[in-house]
Amino acid sequence: MTTLIDDGLVRARLASPARYFYFHMAMACAVVAFLGFAPTYWLPLAHGAFHGSPVIHFHGLLFFTWTLYFVLQTWLAASGRIANHRSLGLVGVSLATAMTIFGFLASVHAMKQAASIGQTDAGVAFSIVPLSGIAFFAVAFILAIANTRRGEIHKRLMLLAGIAILDAPIARWFIVLLAPPGPAGPPPIPVTLPPALVAFLLLVVAMVHDRRTDGRVHPVYIYGGIGYVAVKLLNWPISATGAWHAFAGGILALAQ
Repeated sequence: MTTLIDDGLVRARLASPARYFYFHMAMACAVVAFLGFAPTYWLPLAHGAFHGSPVIHFHGLLFFTWTLYFVLQTWLAASGRIANHRSLGLVGVSLATAMTIFGFLASVHAMKQAASIGQTDAGVAFSIVPLSGIAFFAVAFILAIANTRRGEIHKRLMLLAGIAILDAPIARWFIVLLAPPGPAGPPPIPVTLPPALVAFLLLVVAMVHDRRTDGRVHPVYIYGGIGYVAVKLLNWPISATGAWHAFAGGILALAQ
């Protein structure tokens, strides 16, 4: 009996850190989001040097609030406060819906800005990056909500959704360090791939964790990771098609 109790205590100690894995991943997402936008948004905003439209401010507020909400929800789940975790679920649904709407509006705003400096085609082409990104986030979140009773699937889909929107803050450091001097304009699509792959590294960490704790990588990460990479790679060829320019150009025409 003593041996069984001791073995149980050992297993409990070993399992305890694993319970907080998703909390730690959510913290990592929040730190990446904050540090990513620090040089181009938070610091200029603090010094009164950032002047953006209300759409951009609401967009930034909603997306950063999401990272904090994700941290809170993963902490509640890890600490056993499942009832509180579930009671805040509707907040997440409302927040994700608002993020999708303002993500779309921010993309349209960026197209309008590109058009105002004579780069309409470049703006229309680049719009596929934020639009496909917010669409991927929305799909992952909807699937997560549909699987709230299947915890192993739900938490992985939520992490996938959180990672899917991190290429934007990571890209800000690429802009600060590597962008050539001159007037700002829509960047070429290929330069969006490195930030997306850096964000993908967090998903690799989750896959490694699955492999070490469960002996296999969960299908959510396999198929979700394939979908994430496919979206990022296909953005480039699709952005150059007449169909995309007709679609996104039509949205721009309606907005002007």
